[in-house]
Amino acid sequence: MSRNYKEDQTNEVEALDSIYCGEMEILATEPHHKFQIPIATEEYSSEEPEKGLSCKLVFTYTATYPDGAPVVEIEEPENFEHTFETRLLEHLQKTIEENLGMEMIFSLVSSAQEWLNERWDEHKFHQEELREQKLREVEEEERKKFEGTRVTVESFLTWKLEFEDSTGIAAKREKNNVSKKQTGRELFMCDTTLNDSDIKFLLEAGENIENVKIDETLFQDIGELDLDEDDDEDWVPGADDDDD
Repeated sequence: MSRNYKEDQTNEVEALDSIYCGEMEILATEPHHKFQIPIATEEYSSEEPEKGLSCKLVFTYTATYPDGAPVVEIEEPENFEHTFETRLLEHLQKTIEENLGMEMIFSLVSSAQEWLNERWDEHKFHQEELREQKLREVEEEERKKFEGTRVTVESFLTWKLEFEDSTGIAAKREKNNVSKKQTGRELFMCDTTLNDSDIKFLLEAGENIENVKIDETLFQDIGELDLDEDDDEDWVPGADDDDD
């Protein structure tokens, strides 16, 4: 007994129209039924089209459907990546092959809906990773600003030399070292000829001491001085106080 494909197709269209409650739109009935059914992820909204994924699945029966595969097209995709349309059609083709011989439109719509949800979950997960990565980068930049560059002895000395060169401090220091007047100690430490200068002076003075003239008048009255050696020897501190 041959199968009445036309009758099977009409019955399925009526069942689908009942299931999707008016969302399904019949585009043609001859030579075969052609209709579209919209699908979308839960987050999708026409008021916020940037959220979620959506598209319309367009089905066209063939003469031998369901023994033969229906024609499936995707129209009005929203927020699809450039490979999504091709990948979704390949996914639906596998579902068709698994359901040949049976009315399969409901299964195809459900499978496509599930596929969209999975892609949107992946998208949200990826976006969350990017957000967290950006947040970590911002926090890392703020931490670097707060901590600054760690200073070591080597890095400080290198910075000090570069700073002094750039500001002219090194040149000024070198100039001051050259023009700075040396102290007596510095001269003595640097000039060894000064080590015996005092000795030479004393020796020269000793050689000429015989030539020094003495003014004898300065000592003529020295004999008139009253120097009582006995009194000095008998004097006891505080003796005068006792006599009083």
